[in-house]
This record gives sequence, structure tokens and C-alpha cells, in this order.
Amino acid sequence: MYDVVLLTLASERDAPGGCGSGGACCGGATGADAAPTSQADTGRANAGQANADQASSSQTDTEQCATDRPRVPVLACADALTARGARVQTVTARSDAEIDAVLAQLDGPARPDGLTWPDSDGKTRLVVATANDAQLRAVLRRLVKRYAPAPSKRPADLRGDRTLPDLPPVAVLPLDPARGGAHRDLAAQLGLPRNPAAVATAVLDGTPRRLDLLRNDGGSVTLDGALLGAADDAGRPLHWRARVEVDDAILTDGDEPLLACAIGNAGGYASLDDVTLLAAPDPADGQVEVAVAVPVVVRSALGRKRVRLEVRRARGRAVSVLPREGKVPYLDDGVEGELTRKRSWWIEPGAWAVWVV
Repeated sequence: MYDVVLLTLASERDAPGGCGSGGACCGGATGADAAPTSQADTGRANAGQANADQASSSQTDTEQCATDRPRVPVLACADALTARGARVQTVTARSDAEIDAVLAQLDGPARPDGLTWPDSDGKTRLVVATANDAQLRAVLRRLVKRYAPAPSKRPADLRGDRTLPDLPPVAVLPLDPARGGAHRDLAAQLGLPRNPAAVATAVLDGTPRRLDLLRNDGGSVTLDGALLGAADDAGRPLHWRARVEVDDAILTDGDEPLLACAIGNAGGYASLDDVTLLAAPDPADGQVEVAVAVPVVVRSALGRKRVRLEVRRARGRAVSVLPREGKVPYLDDGVEGELTRKRSWWIEPGAWAVWVV
């Protein structure tokens, strides 16, 4: 029978300094992630959200950590697993180090080359209880950090189109009901079960469904996608400029204004208001879909000027965004950030997996 670890992150909101952002789940940012080179996990793409976030951030550390006790879905999933004979361990991680301690249970046997590699035949399975996609991403970031070898230590048995081995499958236990509206969490997009008993069944009886992973040169990962752009306090989009390239295709050279740029592994950022940005993002096709929204001035037959929105799209293995001026706010898997320098994302085909029935 399997050993199952039910992992919950202590803070339910992915505030700066939360799990995956510097070693402290319930306090301010610490360590290297507080430095400018790790701004992939700070800021906010939608300026209109800033006031709400500021009010929320006034919570004390005690309030942020008030959810350390296992929530009802976690207890229900643990009961369902135990009833099936699984040995269940529940862990509430308050730091990256505590996440790493859980992930160490997924390590494989020692290798001759000294690399830490996941156990492809292991009897320990991981369930990540998540209040949002950012928390799932925080765990995947630590998996990548644990198992991705340095370029100088790349082993011969690593796939030619990847920089890391197959990561261990995870089960996702959503802690909140599925939300309506345009933005659905990744579990909803993938059709994963939300009922704790169904999650337990997937863990014990299911098979891995392998999915693509986006890595970036800021040291983070993307499971769903990123949306670059900003709005003023009234919700009006602000113009910004950047050079956006997908493989060898240039979507914009940085000389024209942009309203938004969507980088999609899945479909969470496929639309912006009533504008379709991404046509068919697929988290398992080995490609990233990218779109930019460009306001274009056109003249009618009578010579009148009007502005239409032109959406340009491309698909490929990698994308880079080079801001031309100032800071570009963004959301990446729901985590806020500000882009001040060139950032590149590249696809890792089938690198991670979820348990499905």
C-alpha cells in the first residue's frame, strides 16, 4: 500500500513572502527571493487590484497563519485514504525548507553521478492542498529546484528537449469550490476532481497525466500562464512597449504601444474582458501560445479615425519579452510581478504530471 503525504501551505494567500517566495510562508520576504533578480513573485499585473491587495496585506502574521490547522477537505481526504489502507501523513509547510523536507520523500535511489533524481517506482504519493494556483506553483518550483541538474552536470539519460527529468506526479486537492467567471483555476481547466474522496481515488487508483511546464530565466515556473499589462484605477488599460519574440517570430519590435501580452500554457489568461487573446492553449502539446493586443488607428472611407484592437498570435518552444520603458506589471499563475528586464520562458514538454482516474 502507498504512503501518502497531504501537503498544505500555511498561508492561503500568495502574498510577497508567502511559501515559494523566500522561505517564510507567513511573513515578509526573506533571502534571495527578496532581491531584484527574483521579482517573478512580486507586484500586480492589474493596477486596479492594487488597493484591495494593499488592504489585505494589512493582516497580521497571526491572521495570515490562522489556517495552519488542516481544513475540512484535507481531513476528509485523509479519512478516505486511510479507509483504503493508505498510510497518511498531513504536513502544513511554513517555509520552502519544510516543503523540501516533504519532497525529499519522493527521491529515488542514489545515482552513480551523484544527482538527486525522483523515484519513478516510488510508493510515496503527494497530494497538494491548494487555495489557488500560486500555491501549486510554489510546490512545483521546489520540485524543479530539487531535481533539475546544473547544465554542467547534465546526464546522458536526460531527454534532449528537457532540462529536468519527469517530475513525480502530484494530486491536487482544491480547498475552495470552483469559481465561476472567465478565470478558472487550473484544476477546473484540467477537469480534476474537487471532492476529497474522488481525489483520494485518483491518488490510489489513477494514472499520471503528463503536462507541459514553463520555466523562466527568473528562476520560477509557470503552470497556467502569464498576463502582462496594467490598468489605471478606473480599469482603463495603460499602454506600454516591449519587444515580444516567439522562437524566430517577432510579434512586436517594441516601437508600438501594447495593451496586453498573454503567455499561455493553459487557458487561464486566454481572454481579457471580451477580447480573445489565446486561440487554443493546450497544456500538453509541447508548445506555448503567445498573443499581444495592439491598438491600431485606422481610417474609414470618409477619412474618420478609429482605433481597433489587433491581436497577434504565435506558437513555439520559447518566448522572450524585453520591456522598452519603465516597469511592466504582470500576473504569472496568479502571482504578481513587475518586469524590468528581459524575461524568457521556455517549454518543458511533459515535465510534470497530475494523478487522474
